[in-house]
Amino acid sequence: MFLCPVPMKTLTARVERTGPRRQATLLSIGTSTQFRPLPSASGLQFPEQGASHASPVVGVNAVWRKLLLQAEMVAPHLQVAAVEGEHGSGKQTLARYLHAHSPLARSVFQNHDARQWLLIESDPATLDGFIYLDRVDLLGPPGQGLLLAVVKAFQDRLPGRAVLMASSQSSLRQMAGQGLLMPDLAFRLTAVRFAVPPLRQRKEDIPPLAQALLDRICARYKQRTTSLGPGVLTRLLQHTWPGNVRELSSTLEAALLDAEYGVIRTENLPIPSYAELRPDPQPAVPSETLILDAVIQRHVQYVLDRNRGNKLRAARQLGISRSTLYRILANDDR
Repeated sequence: MFLCPVPMKTLTARVERTGPRRQATLLSIGTSTQFRPLPSASGLQFPEQGASHASPVVGVNAVWRKLLLQAEMVAPHLQVAAVEGEHGSGKQTLARYLHAHSPLARSVFQNHDARQWLLIESDPATLDGFIYLDRVDLLGPPGQGLLLAVVKAFQDRLPGRAVLMASSQSSLRQMAGQGLLMPDLAFRLTAVRFAVPPLRQRKEDIPPLAQALLDRICARYKQRTTSLGPGVLTRLLQHTWPGNVRELSSTLEAALLDAEYGVIRTENLPIPSYAELRPDPQPAVPSETLILDAVIQRHVQYVLDRNRGNKLRAARQLGISRSTLYRILANDDR
């Protein structure tokens, strides 16, 4: 179940005006079922253009720099592409970088949930501009069929009028190999593919990212420049960042609001220290502390405690949704 940006009466009328087959397609676009083919099937920074939620395009990591160079190379000729990576890792940031270097740079960056967008947009011939579709990996078979038709239409047009960029937290080609995605759709989307590494694999980018994020947060709150106190950068480098850049941004924002005299200190950071994460030096260590789920639950509970049980703020600092937070806490109660 997901929210639709049009009134329910309007959506119902649209569905009722279509045939039975189209109705079934519209009403099951987001169903997460396994796809079975039918027998007949064949270190830079740029103006962010109002994208206050996208992370800054900064970094010195070799993989990240290579992605930016590839983006600059393909942007003038791009029609369809895929960007893959964990939540909060910078997929939309890279997409906006492509948009800024494309012939469509002066147009609006259109950011949509793939499931919602496919309910509304049914005529590929009328589409133009730079379209970013998020969570393509959540589409069920009917939605995949609709997206395949859109992709084919985009690829038949001359470059420069429209770009379709599909975002996924999973590898689309791996999904196709597992029977979860139409192979033809996967191959068309990933002919041009960008794989964004998680923040834990590019820790050398944490210092410049932290400074750029902090400068932007200070500007948003109309505060004077805030500096990082002794030991703060070390703590940031020690953290594993399961929420990636999004968690880093939320952590710095929370620390800024908790800081005094324009300096963020280690006690302002809502993340555990290295010493707190180390197992206690006791002869007998319970086996459950070695389980990944237990480590994640321990970190989530720590952030929740730092926020005095405020689940909304804890979820924001972790870079996850409230529903994901509730699910982790429910597993902890079992």
